[in-house]
Amino acid sequence: MTTPAAGTIVTLRVRREKPPYGWFLGLDGEEAGPEVLLPYGEAEGARPAEGEDVEVFLFHDDKGRLAATRRKPLLTLGQMGRLRMADFHPRFGCFLEMGIGRQLLLPIKELGDRRERWPQEGDELHVVMKHDKEGRMLARLAKIEDFQAVAFRAPSSWHHEQKDAWVTETFRDGVFVLVEGGVLGFGALGYIPDAAMTRPLRLGEKVSGRVTQVREDGRVTLSMKPPKEKGRLEDADRLLAFLRERPGGAMPYSDESPADVIQRRFGLSKSAFKRAVGKLMKEGLVTQEGSWTKLTEAGAAGAEGADGADAQEGAPQL
Repeated sequence: MTTPAAGTIVTLRVRREKPPYGWFLGLDGEEAGPEVLLPYGEAEGARPAEGEDVEVFLFHDDKGRLAATRRKPLLTLGQMGRLRMADFHPRFGCFLEMGIGRQLLLPIKELGDRRERWPQEGDELHVVMKHDKEGRMLARLAKIEDFQAVAFRAPSSWHHEQKDAWVTETFRDGVFVLVEGGVLGFGALGYIPDAAMTRPLRLGEKVSGRVTQVREDGRVTLSMKPPKEKGRLEDADRLLAFLRERPGGAMPYSDESPADVIQRRFGLSKSAFKRAVGKLMKEGLVTQEGSWTKLTEAGAAGAEGADGADAQEGAPQL
C-alpha cells in the first residue's frame, strides 16, 4: 500500500483509541506500520470502533505532523476549485477557506507585481491544490489548461445577456474570467478588455458583465458598460441634471472641448459626451454657443416642473 499523502481522501483502519487524543489509524496494511491520528475534535459523526474502516482527509497539523479529519474538504490534491479568501499576510500570501476549519495558502509569488490587482478578503480564487517540497498542501492559481478541462462552450443564446463571472487572471489590456454556467456546469471562459471596464478589476473579484460576443470556440467577450442606447440615455440625464444645478444653467463644455477635459470632468469619452449632448439638443433641452452648452427655456422649465411634482408627491393627501 502506498503511503497516503496530505490533501487526499483515503480509507484507513482504526487500530486503537488513546484518550485524550483520539484514534490512531493505520497508514498501510501492516499491523505495526506507521499511524496517523484522528483527533477527537475531527471525528464528526458516530464514534469509530477499533478494527473499523473510516474515510478521512489527510492534512498537516500545526506542528507539521500528518493528521486526519472526517470533515469534507472543498478541494483535494490535484483538483481545481473556487475558494474564498479569508485572510492575507504580506509575507506569505492569501489564506483560503477549504471547508475543514483550516486554510490553504496561496503564496504571494502567485499574485504578480501589480498590487492594485491583488485580491481582497471575501474574493473567490480559482486554484489547484498541490504539494510544496515537503509534501504539505499548497495552492497555485489555476491556469488556462486547468479551465479547459472543465469549462463548456457558451451557447449563442448568451449574446447580450448579463452574466456573473470571476476574475481568474489579470493582464495590462484586460482580464480573463470564468463565467458562471448555472445549470450548464462549471462555467465558460471569457475576457473583459480594459476598454469595456467601468473600473479596474482585481484577481478573484466577482463581476457582472454583458456578453458582447460569443466566439466560435465557445469563449465569450464581456463588457461592464451598458449598451450604447441605454448609456446615451443615462449620460444625457446626468448632463441635464448637472446643467440644472449650474448658475445660469450653463457649462463651459461643448463638442469643442478636448477629450481629456471631458473625461476628467464627467468620466465620459468624447464620443459618449457628444451623443448625450446631441440627444438633449434634439429634444430642445439645450443649445450650444461656441465652447458653452446652455439650457433652453424648455430644459430649465423641466427642472421647475420636476421640483413642483416632487412637492406635490410629498404633500399630504386630503
